[in-house]
Amino acid sequence: MLDIPSPDLERGEYTRYSRHLLLPEIGLPGQKKLKGAKVLIVGAGGLGSPLALYLAAAGVGTIGLVDSDAVEESNLQRQIIHSTRDIDRPKTASAGDRLRGINPYITVNTHDLRLTAQNAADIIKDYDIVADGTDNYQARYLINDVCVFLKKPNVFGAVFRFEGQASVFDAERGPCLRCLFPAPPPPGLVPGCSVSGVMGVLPGIVGTIQACEVIKLIVGAQDTLIGRLLIFDAWKMQFRELKLLKEPHCPVCGVTSPGQVDYEEFCGLRKHTGEAPAETITAIELKARLDAGEKIQLVDIREPHEQAIFRFPGARVMTLGQVARRIGEFTPEHDIVFLCKTGVRSIYAIQALREAGYTGRALNLHGGVYAWVRDVDTTLPLY
Repeated sequence: MLDIPSPDLERGEYTRYSRHLLLPEIGLPGQKKLKGAKVLIVGAGGLGSPLALYLAAAGVGTIGLVDSDAVEESNLQRQIIHSTRDIDRPKTASAGDRLRGINPYITVNTHDLRLTAQNAADIIKDYDIVADGTDNYQARYLINDVCVFLKKPNVFGAVFRFEGQASVFDAERGPCLRCLFPAPPPPGLVPGCSVSGVMGVLPGIVGTIQACEVIKLIVGAQDTLIGRLLIFDAWKMQFRELKLLKEPHCPVCGVTSPGQVDYEEFCGLRKHTGEAPAETITAIELKARLDAGEKIQLVDIREPHEQAIFRFPGARVMTLGQVARRIGEFTPEHDIVFLCKTGVRSIYAIQALREAGYTGRALNLHGGVYAWVRDVDTTLPLY
């Protein structure tokens, strides 16, 4: 049970929260706890949007928002807390204004920064509950570890294409994230939304589930997602549930302090000394070489549905998994330039070729076809 104060409601709040007050499971005592609660939402994006909106409307007294990004046009398909006029504004500023407009009785703290091992504990310690709305593994493990050490519940959510997951990790009463996933998957195995896509309503559904769990934790409900992983398939409209057990040898117990963990290293994102970097070429440089008539092998490793948006002129098409198997189709005398959306998958294609024994020169189009559309051919669509 969380130790949350129960301040009195103001007169106008009785009307605002009347539908909560009518529920025996919440009632006046629960609404007072909601007012006294402090919840930190990490990520003001797809998951953080419904989380923040519903917690503000529910009367959670103090809401903290952590995010270092600015609003982009591609966010608006799912990040409903932001609007078109907020493009290029910090997400925390945009979201903060929206929440204050929804509920004048709450306090909104904005942290326009990236959560790191150096600052996470100082930020999280002032809140009762953390809601994880991030989209990368280093942040998820960092949040988990700090919550374990500070004994804070971590309301977890994740989305990928059409599938969403939600749980509550509370090491005091059940398993944590590392009990379920001791280590993250290899880098590149699970691409982010900018590469794989996500159904726009999915983070809305999962984020709302997270908001529901936060409210239940605050008011002291027993039937929470602690020890359970809820899995939702939006395309098939199916819910599944997995029972989670606390791992006696959970690796989080061997971590003295989150500040001693390099989370980029842990998630395989930091390059090691001696590892050959992928050579890059900019879109403008590639255009100049093509215009000069150089023989360059262009290889488009985007997925078929991406290529349906537009075909890259003169490029050979193959999937990332085919690159090493089709090594005999490449000519070592001519440079290869790999093309993907943002230049991430191309790095793995180059590594696969090297491991297969290819001796020719292979380059990554820096910034991917996104950079080509932005800097060279603006008639093509950005996606």
